[in-house]
Amino acid sequence: MEQLPNCPKCNSEYTYEDGSLLVCPECAYEWTVDANAQEEDAEFTVKDANGATLRSGDDVTIVKDLKIKGSSSVIKVGTKIKNIKLVESADDHNIDCRITGVGAIKIIPKFVKKS
Repeated sequence: MEQLPNCPKCNSEYTYEDGSLLVCPECAYEWTVDANAQEEDAEFTVKDANGATLRSGDDVTIVKDLKIKGSSSVIKVGTKIKNIKLVESADDHNIDCRITGVGAIKIIPKFVKKS
């Protein structure tokens, strides 16, 4: 028996075929086999405030003053960050970096531009 992929929405293992569609009985999500193959081939990409594609190791510049939660510190506009690391995150904080005077921090990509 052919192993069907788990549901992309709820990760249920009880998927079944209905014609050309794959169906999840737990969340009622339907998708095509081709769409599933494209999702697996899709590469993790992050775009900055201007739409440029970012990669790990790039240098970026802050485009908006950022208040740091739990602190009275602020990261000012124009602050350069070197050697960023891109991480997949459930919340949109996909940039992991270290800022002098602040320390390690995660940033949302819409607040930086590639430099």
